[in-house]
Amino acid sequence: MKRKMGLDVGEKTIGVAVSDPLDITAQGVTTIQRVGIKKDTTSVLEYIKEYDCDTVVIGLPLSLDGTDSVQTEKVREFRRRLENKLRSSAMADIKVEWMDERFTTKIAESVLIQTGMTRQERKKYVDKQAAIVILQSYMDRQHNSQEG
Repeated sequence: MKRKMGLDVGEKTIGVAVSDPLDITAQGVTTIQRVGIKKDTTSVLEYIKEYDCDTVVIGLPLSLDGTDSVQTEKVREFRRRLENKLRSSAMADIKVEWMDERFTTKIAESVLIQTGMTRQERKKYVDKQAAIVILQSYMDRQHNSQEG
């Protein structure tokens, strides 16, 4: 069974999470250090292949009032570039979806605080944890819509 991937695309890093083979839980994979959109999308592509994913869920960083911010536009551009790369890599059948990511960093931060991590340690893991929250929210929504 194909997996799903969640991405928390930030200014300096990209948090990456994947689903388990049964699409029940999301697990953190890595945090990619951003170097440039071309290399960043190539790195994501490699993880898509490695984990045999059929869907990529990207957190959309809307403002609290639901409007686009400067970061929203950057993430939209990242998605455009990733989709172009998927098409040119004969991986056009992979779905790319949005998930509202408002509050995911706060949720991720509180999860890490509960583990007893120091502020310094949390900085290293917060993007990966945010990707987990984005992907888990997406999968929960998919499961709930199938049940209802």
